[in-house]
Amino acid sequence: MMSLDFATHLTRAQKRLIFLIVDALMAPSSLLVAIWLVGAAPTTGQGIWGLAPLLVTLMLVSGFASNLLGLPRIKLNSYELLGIVRTAIFAAVLGAIAYVLSFKLADFGSNAVFAVFTMFLLIATVTIRIVLRHLLIKIYRRGSDRTRILVYGASQTGQQLAMALQSDESLQLIAFIDDNPTVQNLVIAGLPVFSPVNLADLVRKERIDRIVLTLPSVSQSEQARLAHKLRALGCEVHSLPSFATLIGEGAIGSKSSPVTINDLLGRGNLSEQLPTVAESYSGRSILITGAGGSIGSELCRQIISCEPAKIVLFDHSELALYTIHKELSELAPQATVTPVLGSITDKGLVEHVLAQHQIDVILHAAAYKHLPLVEENAIAGLTNNVLGTKTVAEAARAAGVARFILISTDKAVRPVNVMGASKRLAELVVQDLASRPEGTRFSMVRFGNVLGSSGSVIPLFEEQIERGGPVTLTHDEVTRYFMTISEAARLVLLAGSYSRGGDVFVLDMGDPVPIRRLAEQMIAASGLQVKDAANPHGDIEIAVTGLRPGEKLHEELLISSDMLTTPHSKILRVQESALSEIEVANAVRDIKTALEQHDDDIARAIVARWITKDTEQADKAATSLGSSA
Repeated sequence: MMSLDFATHLTRAQKRLIFLIVDALMAPSSLLVAIWLVGAAPTTGQGIWGLAPLLVTLMLVSGFASNLLGLPRIKLNSYELLGIVRTAIFAAVLGAIAYVLSFKLADFGSNAVFAVFTMFLLIATVTIRIVLRHLLIKIYRRGSDRTRILVYGASQTGQQLAMALQSDESLQLIAFIDDNPTVQNLVIAGLPVFSPVNLADLVRKERIDRIVLTLPSVSQSEQARLAHKLRALGCEVHSLPSFATLIGEGAIGSKSSPVTINDLLGRGNLSEQLPTVAESYSGRSILITGAGGSIGSELCRQIISCEPAKIVLFDHSELALYTIHKELSELAPQATVTPVLGSITDKGLVEHVLAQHQIDVILHAAAYKHLPLVEENAIAGLTNNVLGTKTVAEAARAAGVARFILISTDKAVRPVNVMGASKRLAELVVQDLASRPEGTRFSMVRFGNVLGSSGSVIPLFEEQIERGGPVTLTHDEVTRYFMTISEAARLVLLAGSYSRGGDVFVLDMGDPVPIRRLAEQMIAASGLQVKDAANPHGDIEIAVTGLRPGEKLHEELLISSDMLTTPHSKILRVQESALSEIEVANAVRDIKTALEQHDDDIARAIVARWITKDTEQADKAATSLGSSA
């Protein structure tokens, strides 16, 4: 072990010196072996000692020739054809020099000695390097956990990959997989070739970690489908283009035209236009509900830079809470960050947290937001989104919290699904409390889809494109408002600083984005083409599945058109009509009745009744405003 460690710690100069000495000693040793094999002896001199001048001279000349040809400088890992050719030249030169020197220093009476000497010197020099090469590879691989690889495709690209990775210390190629029956059961580039039929057994028996696709002639969409299938075996799957493509004309990935988030939104980066709000949160004690979610976690990251006195993270997901708490602790180890695991419907816990931590500002981001899931679980959605919001908002007013900001959605505007209705009812609860101010400023922030959040369409499209399609679209004409997570979080923080009480803030988000256009841009950004009637040979098809229950073709951000300005031109304040205190109380009571009966149908009927009443009042108010104008 000590000797092996010594070998791995030699410097490059020390290794060259060792090979120089080996080459110098190899020439006289080979001459002695050649004399023994031929059975010749010098006809002059004092026996074997008479060879000393010739042997010493050969040793010196051998070292000089080896250094001149650069043999000691050839790395063992790279000792292939080039090294063997140089070694052959080295042996031939030494053979010729030995022959010339023999006339002066030792006459053997036979030229066969020099022929055998040349051949033996060549064989011995090459052999010792190949043996040392394999020993060195074993030394470096000793005790290392190497990644075991299958190469799918024994084409030229696959063979080139196998040759390139033969001496890699961290990777171990196990075999080829190929669909071509003519190459199956052969050995190519030192690896056996198996049929795809044996793939599952091979992965299991050989403990394969990674499969590399070397199928440059197969379309990208077909490779994506194959990769998706192979990942089911529990392996990483990578795709390698041909080496000719890698070094050909054009930049790597020149087929792709990457689409940035701002391209998808059709506007500049709004985050850079929004002002900072550090002064509104500096030195304050901040509670963020739903802190582990997409919006909640981004709020945490932006708030931590405002140097608050304390951040309290509230979430019912243990994993989400652990993840954001760990991230903030690493991001700002000096900050006071307290995680609280629990539900916003737990009145006692919420009141205890507000009192214990003397909360100044609440950012209420906790909500169930996935439309199909809430549609199927109406009771759970209403309990969390409506009753949970009421619990936190009332506790905030009772505890004297300075500001409460509710994060809402465009689906709360004239909702046609349970999730949107639950968020609108949550807005009505907050608006009702804001109409009876007792020190707490209540406000709401309403925005559209957030790019990159859980359940967002972009991760879904990326996954569908990766597995070869189709990309699913609910309707050809569906549109949505989009914003980035960073923009959404900054808007929430700004709304808190602009709030006067009972406000609904919306962002000037530009025009809604057609989802079909977004899908086409993402397919193009992947270097692929849309497959349709106009392009039947394309790669990825866009399949229209139909609108889901409760899904709108187009979303809205405003119930009324009564908009006011704020200190920032991109942020608008909207004043909307609301249900009375008695109506909100009756709506909440009805929801609690449905909850006690655990009847989704009753819950939907209750929601529909109150949402219809709210919409009628909003339309009546809008009509009255229009008439007065």
